[in-house]
Amino acid sequence: MTIKIDKKIRGYEVVSDDAKKAAEKGKPEGAAKRADVIHMHEKVERPDTLIGCTYKIKSPLFEHALYVTINDIVLNQGTEHELRRPFEIFINSKNMDHFQWIVALTRIMSAVFRKGGDVTFLVEELKAVFDPRGGYFKAGGVYMPSIVAELGAIIERHLKMIGLLHDPELDEHQRQMIAEKRAAYEARHSKGGAKKKPEISPKAESGQSIADDLTGAGGETARKSPSPSPLMEEGRGEGEGSSDDADEESSFPAGATMCHKCNVSAVVIMDNCATCLNCGYSKCG
Repeated sequence: MTIKIDKKIRGYEVVSDDAKKAAEKGKPEGAAKRADVIHMHEKVERPDTLIGCTYKIKSPLFEHALYVTINDIVLNQGTEHELRRPFEIFINSKNMDHFQWIVALTRIMSAVFRKGGDVTFLVEELKAVFDPRGGYFKAGGVYMPSIVAELGAIIERHLKMIGLLHDPELDEHQRQMIAEKRAAYEARHSKGGAKKKPEISPKAESGQSIADDLTGAGGETARKSPSPSPLMEEGRGEGEGSSDDADEESSFPAGATMCHKCNVSAVVIMDNCATCLNCGYSKCG
């Protein structure tokens, strides 16, 4: 085929077939594969099978529990660009009082998931919803301002599991400071408890001596106290068990108050300053 050249020729080069093959081999392999990478968008069709997780929400505001199911789609499966993204969300419960807003909320969130892009903003938006009737405490002392806020916490937990969200890790100095604060607080309270010794009043001492005299005189039946009833024993056992469970749920001091930053009951007074033993927040900076 003849090609007419209208411009002035400044140089020329003879290219062989071997040179063309060498040039093609020199190209980066990722350049050809980038076009095959699939990103999340609203036109991605739902596959027949999705993987997901179901979370249970047991709130004192509802008589029945809520079951939140989040299904994920795996994009570019089997490649180095494999990514797991949330695709849809469902909420099921025996309680039908709030059926309308639950269906509306799940449909909107599912549409946001399928739209693609950054969907992590849903966590902050949902966790910022407060109930005018007041919130409640979960197991472990975590405060939830509303049932919608707990739904946001569930989504946050799921996004962390699939790798879309990451916890802001404390640096070494912050962890060391929290450990020192906690050790100082526990040491101070342990010393305070050791200083308090049981005091015996003169009346108790005289009563003990009278009891000893009665024992010596064979008055065993005179000082016998009535045995506790089975109901009292049962109630005492339940109370002890509940206190043990409460201690197991929270690993922070019993007098700790709630931190408004991490919503955990871990704030203690150290050096006349409120300090959180969980996240390190302090009103004194």
